[in-house]
Amino acid sequence: MAAFPRPRDGDAMTPLSPDALDVAVLLPCRDEEETIGEVVRAFRAALPGARCYVYDNGSADGTAEEAAAAGAEVRSEPLPGKGNVVRRMFMDVEADVYVLADGDGAHEAVAAPRMVERLVAGNLDMVVGTRDAASQRARRRGHALGNALLGWIIRAQFGGRFTDISSGYRVLSRRLVKSIPVTSRRFEIEPELTVHCAHLRLPCAETPTRYVERLPGNESKLSTVRDGGRALLALALLARDLHPLRFFSIIGAVFALAAPGAGIPLFLGLEPRLPAAILCVGLGLIACGAFLAGLVLDGVSQSLRQAKLLEYMRYPSVREAIEGRRERD
Repeated sequence: MAAFPRPRDGDAMTPLSPDALDVAVLLPCRDEEETIGEVVRAFRAALPGARCYVYDNGSADGTAEEAAAAGAEVRSEPLPGKGNVVRRMFMDVEADVYVLADGDGAHEAVAAPRMVERLVAGNLDMVVGTRDAASQRARRRGHALGNALLGWIIRAQFGGRFTDISSGYRVLSRRLVKSIPVTSRRFEIEPELTVHCAHLRLPCAETPTRYVERLPGNESKLSTVRDGGRALLALALLARDLHPLRFFSIIGAVFALAAPGAGIPLFLGLEPRLPAAILCVGLGLIACGAFLAGLVLDGVSQSLRQAKLLEYMRYPSVREAIEGRRERD
């Protein structure tokens, strides 16, 4: 079974011209002076009609100057962290389709037209540029293991069949960009985008791309332990918010199993009866409270999910946006 829906035979590929499709390339970056100019030129060559935006996140080098010289519109976001930058991008930039990539030159720009065509042909909301097998082998082992662990957790908790959770190379529809309430501050943004699409069952796809090796001295800003821990914490909070009944049921089950264990010394006469009885009853009450909290919050979560879907449906799909543009022209 295919992991994602494939374009149907009757789906036509839409020409990548500014008259048919308004594409914006979004490049969040910090201290990427050595690569950002070439990245901007590569995306402008791959998508000639697209507008290229570089959001400088407090660089201490000449990143902004290099990006402007290459033809990008440079803006700034003072709050540190990739999640803060992406949220600002989503709020500020208007387009039909968004190409989100990193400014370090790790993503091949020549794959962008193919990813945009895939999005349009399938009328999708997100196409993830997954790193091919050779690229995966070239990555640091800790990053690869962390990516696999995050993927397993997301598939188990939220559904979907995404394989490269931490890929920063994505093509997104306007209706997704303008309806997702981004809460991430740093590198948790990719798991958040993935969970949002999986939770709402939005149409998505993956396509293999080549991961380009970094230049010598241009090390990744991603820390396997620190940022991996943040991603795990972000997933735990998302599980609490999106599946509260399951989340609090697990907590309640732990306390429910601990309650009889606390009562064993009571029945054996190994401890004073009153303290052991209070502990046993207290653990049981906590378990009941956790189950009750899960039930109440689950109703709230379902209401919020419906509200997100209603907000999502306020915006036209990619195909509807293209057809509307053609009718106006």
